[in-house]
Amino acid sequence: MRGSLFLMLLLVSNYLFSQEKTITGKILDAATKEPLEMVIVKDSANSIITLSDKDGSFVFKNAKSKIFLVTLIGYEPFTLRINSGENKYTVFLKKGVVNLKDIVITNQRNILSTNKTLSLLDLDAHPAKTAQDMLRLVPGLFVAQHQGGGKAEGLALRGFDADHGTDVNVSVDGVPVNLPAHAHGQGYADLHFLIPELVSGYDWGKGPYFASKGDFTTAGFVNYTTKDFLDQNMVKIEGGLFNTARIVGAFNLLNNKAKDKKQSFYVSGEAVYTDGGPFTQVPENFKRYNLFVKYITPLGNKNTLTVTASTLWSKWLSSGEIPERAVEKGYVDGRWGAFDSTQSGYTTRTNFIAKLKTDIANHLTWNNQIYYSNYSLNLYTNFTANYFFPVDGDEFRQFENRNLFGYHSTLSKTSYIGNTSFNTDAGIGFRTDIISPLGLDHTKDGDFLENIQLGNAKETNAFAFADENIRTGNWLFDFGLRYDYFNFYYQNLATDTIATNIFGGLNPHAHAGTLSPKINIVYTFNPVFQLYLKTGKGFHSNDVRVVIAQQGKEILPSAYGVDFGFNWKPAPRLYINTVLWYLFLQSEFTYGSDLIDQPGGPMEASGRTVRYGIDIATRYQINDWLYAGINLNYAHPRSIDDPKGQDYLPLAPTFTSTGELNFRFKSGWNGGINYRYMHDRAGNEDYSLTCKGYFVTDLAVNYTKKKYEVGLTIENLFNVKWDEIQREYTSQFKGEPAAIDQMSYIPGVPFFPKLRFAVFF
Repeated sequence: MRGSLFLMLLLVSNYLFSQEKTITGKILDAATKEPLEMVIVKDSANSIITLSDKDGSFVFKNAKSKIFLVTLIGYEPFTLRINSGENKYTVFLKKGVVNLKDIVITNQRNILSTNKTLSLLDLDAHPAKTAQDMLRLVPGLFVAQHQGGGKAEGLALRGFDADHGTDVNVSVDGVPVNLPAHAHGQGYADLHFLIPELVSGYDWGKGPYFASKGDFTTAGFVNYTTKDFLDQNMVKIEGGLFNTARIVGAFNLLNNKAKDKKQSFYVSGEAVYTDGGPFTQVPENFKRYNLFVKYITPLGNKNTLTVTASTLWSKWLSSGEIPERAVEKGYVDGRWGAFDSTQSGYTTRTNFIAKLKTDIANHLTWNNQIYYSNYSLNLYTNFTANYFFPVDGDEFRQFENRNLFGYHSTLSKTSYIGNTSFNTDAGIGFRTDIISPLGLDHTKDGDFLENIQLGNAKETNAFAFADENIRTGNWLFDFGLRYDYFNFYYQNLATDTIATNIFGGLNPHAHAGTLSPKINIVYTFNPVFQLYLKTGKGFHSNDVRVVIAQQGKEILPSAYGVDFGFNWKPAPRLYINTVLWYLFLQSEFTYGSDLIDQPGGPMEASGRTVRYGIDIATRYQINDWLYAGINLNYAHPRSIDDPKGQDYLPLAPTFTSTGELNFRFKSGWNGGINYRYMHDRAGNEDYSLTCKGYFVTDLAVNYTKKKYEVGLTIENLFNVKWDEIQREYTSQFKGEPAAIDQMSYIPGVPFFPKLRFAVFF
């Protein structure tokens, strides 16, 4: 009798559990207690998968099994066992080794997550050490630095020479890095206030397909997220050739018990110095100091407050670009020389962020964020020797002081109807840039001669967006709509200059709005193959000075794009992403147009352009300790309004590639070798000038233990001769009978070893 009763209870129990039920939970990092996004939760009974969101939360509808497998790249797998009377769980994952076998291709929660796999793999494979390294983590994004980290990097992506950020949207913790109407160039994005060791993750995307991304998102975007919690304190010291030194530290200000209360308070600082390579005539004497503070605390059961503050101070000298003939003719003493020894720069940026996250109800979150930045720049450059001013020379000072205010509010909701999930994001916000003064001076040996441009500028961008992701079966549909409104103001203060002739009598106000729809579709055939189609309209804004000078013409030129691609795992340890793409721009920034960085500056729109190409990204784990990756990027960029043969886009990349081979042993040895290749490209519109390509290889070897790390990095391992920056300039030296139009350059770094020692406690 007892045996029959036990059997009956067991059968009833199994029957009840076999009925469809909902399992919910939260997945956290075991060390830091931070929520983990994109964690795969798989039902062992039928291999159905769900993913955790940004808060680490997951919902599993129609659960069939008592056993679920929880996996995330870079963490140890966890087996979740379900109890019959419980349906809410908290899972803590421990850090582990990367294993490509853990990757399962699945419908993501939103279209922004489709690149998350590559982000997780690449950040784990080679943690970044500089702002340049952070940017290079985006497949196909090339950077060029020519003043030791003083100026913002030059960016190139998807057939764009994006100068310092005209077509690539860059942000940190949701705060925009790009600066419109910048003294040195529209969209200038100086990322050097970010301490690389504090980055916990990054999102990126190519093309204008993302409703939450606005201005400058034509070639793509990248957003970095700083750590909410430090898993340990750290001090790191680096040193190398050219009197290079760096020290960085990060320290928890609360004890470990605070983590259990979901509190965090830490401070980090960085100091950098270098002579800047073999610039013997004008050593860079580059100095940079960073300070970063972050505080997180719950406010009751529903709210979490995050306050972040950071400040950057940087100063340097520069040899500047030199014309190709300068060394041969003796105007400059070798490739590392300078014809104007007073070129230099000074910049600061201080940021303040306050974010309030509110869990209003189940699967409904409200994020409110305000931010403020104060920014300044003084930059002395001479690109053209004595071309514009034969007597005093063409040295210019570009300068500005800026106050940037912003706010954005986003509601995020997840809901279910049967087996279909709906992820909704809706947001509003604004940013206001007040730039006073904003100017360009003619100088000699660093001394003021005259104003060329001088004014006050104000630009406000208000926006609203809505994004709906519908996940049903093998399909994911993403529908987005964004509206942006811009108000421009420029007050000309220069008198008796070219600028007076340009702005005299013009209305100093202008405004415009633009609507940007997006439609993206993903179809996942199975856990190893997925197709996707992305379509959308984006834009980039024009410099406020160009807007006023043109009286509202081409204020917000549109960009229209299409991506068709796939994610594929043909083998357990092989991952391939391939995409064909097309992009049309109504009007764009090309080098030498619209930038107003020379006397007067061209004021005409640069015209319509078209680009198409293919991107291939492959990651392969050869064995448990050896990992390989390669990115291949081809683009065909052309101007539409110019005749064939005159339609090249200056400096636009056509073929680029990066690759790496990384190792990691259980004994603590790790590192790798990587290359970056840039093919030759057009230096001007008819390709009569060539921007020369390069192939550069870097090496890193580390010995990492729980309490310390020793490392060696070598930039340009084979000491190849290459040029990092190349630009077309018409220049003229004293004594030359006529000006000459040719490429100018700054040499790329030679063989450059650095040692590193870090302690963790």
